[in-house]
Parts: sequence; structure tokens; C-alpha cells
Amino acid sequence: MASSHYGIIAAFDEPGPLMKAAEQVRDAGYRHWDVITPFPVHGMDGAMGLKRSKVPRITFIGGAIGLATGMALAAYMNWIDYPLIVGGKPFFSPIYAFPVAYELTILLAAFGTIGGMFIFNRLPMLYHPVLKHDHIHRASDDRFYLVIEAADPLYEPAKTRALLDKIGGREIADLED
Repeated sequence: MASSHYGIIAAFDEPGPLMKAAEQVRDAGYRHWDVITPFPVHGMDGAMGLKRSKVPRITFIGGAIGLATGMALAAYMNWIDYPLIVGGKPFFSPIYAFPVAYELTILLAAFGTIGGMFIFNRLPMLYHPVLKHDHIHRASDDRFYLVIEAADPLYEPAKTRALLDKIGGREIADLED
């Protein structure tokens, strides 16, 4: 069974050169590529041309649903399910419903965050072709990598390899699927 070509990977020793390389790959028009770093690199999202994450929106929606559910739960129980006047207090007040609504806000916002991360990051990803690279384990220690996928419309093996070489990539290698 023949393996298919996934793309090309290049190594960088420091985040600065990787950042400049990412800007050049972005400016060259590539769309299917990624960087792999041992720690978050401030400004890399901008250098890659990535848009803001959609996860905060999902978090907000989860929190709003939690707040509304907590308030509605307290209102339902006190107005409909078991209306009981105690000491002349009203059937419903947001003051005494707040603790339950607050806890549900936090809980559903957290679930929204986790769910949003799983969906937008396409998790769980049990396999990725980059993991076949001989030295990829160094990406968790001291090495930075830039990967351009063969699925990119601009991808041509010779031109892509030349671009990675020109922008300072080292140990440039092909990746098999």
C-alpha cells in the first residue's frame, strides 16, 4: 500500500525566525499550514493571519443559558410548583435566585468552553501525519516547526521546499500521510 504525501516540514531554532517565516508563508498566500511550538508564542496568531477564536461566543451562550435556566428554575418553583408565602416575601425575587443562577452560569459556560474547544479544534484527534516525523518530539522541548500541507492550492513540492529554505527553515523534510 503506497503512502500519500501530506506536506513539507521545516525546523526553526527560535521563535523570532519562526514568526518571520510564518509572516512570509502567510504573505505568499498559503492557506493550509501550521506552526508547532513548545510554548505559546505571543503574536503568532497575527503572523499566521488567524481570525479570533469562536470559543468565547460559545462560552457566552453557555453562560447566558445557565443564568436564564437558574432564574427560570427558581421562578417556576416559587410561582407554579410550590407557591408559598413566607413572611410576606414575594413569590420570586432575583436576589434569592442569584446563587443558583450564578452557579449554573459558571457550569454551563465551562461546558460551553470545553465543547467549543473540542468542536473548533476537531478533537479528539487520535492521529496526525506530523507525528511520523523523526524529530517531532523536540517540538515539546526546544524546536519550532512550520508545516505546509500538500492540500494547499499553492503547494508545489519544489517551490514550497525552496520557499522554506529561503525563509530560514532547516532540516526540511517530506511528510507522508
